Amino acid sequence: MKKNKIFVACDTSDLNFVRKIIRDTKNKKLEIIPKFGLQFFYSKNGRKFLEKFNSNFFLDLKINDISATAKAAIKSIKDLKNCRYITIHANGGLDMMKAIKKEAKKTNNKLKVLGVTVLTSLNNKTLKQIGHTKNVNQIVLKQATLIKKSGCDGIVCSAHEAKIIKKKYKKLFILTPGIRLPGDKKNDQSRVVTPYDALIKNKVDAIVMGRSLTKNNIKKNIQRLVNHIY
Repeated sequence: MKKNKIFVACDTSDLNFVRKIIRDTKNKKLEIIPKFGLQFFYSKNGRKFLEKFNSNFFLDLKINDISATAKAAIKSIKDLKNCRYITIHANGGLDMMKAIKKEAKKTNNKLKVLGVTVLTSLNNKTLKQIGHTKNVNQIVLKQATLIKKSGCDGIVCSAHEAKIIKKKYKKLFILTPGIRLPGDKKNDQSRVVTPYDALIKNKVDAIVMGRSLTKNNIKKNIQRLVNHIY
């Protein structure tokens, strides 16, 4: 049986807590990969830790800048040999995404570049507030087209849009954040689904989970996840 791929968000700058997350989320039925974001990467010891980390990991930096700067950012992580996934913002445009993917091939040919669409903390109301005239589905579909055209490896979108993307771009790797176990609080997320709905119903390739797994008893939460999916 194929293992479901789960990226666990290590959203902390506490090295001891990161080690605990990595240790306590290990499970034979799931493919667990730690995800490190800006908080950990920018912390005093975060980058040093990743330089020596001897397992695959996901670097969630959501790069969004002019092409030259974005390329330089990719080049600067050349020493992070086990980085297998990195995020960039589709808002950066087609040229930026192409430049990043081209640089990634030279820097680390095992590195997959994932384009982030509309953050799962946003909805149609908040998009309107920042000047968008299209709804979430329309924007994500447009961005998915650019991500595909750029040669990037995958897309980050909520499970609500995943069905549409999967239908149009069958080979595009789909990663879904905004995941909560049944009964858990949404917190700062807006477009939320359960792991089962994302992985089984909507057939996304992988999901990101944070507080549903890392808050309180991690081992118990992992078992809840296994019971929920299987």
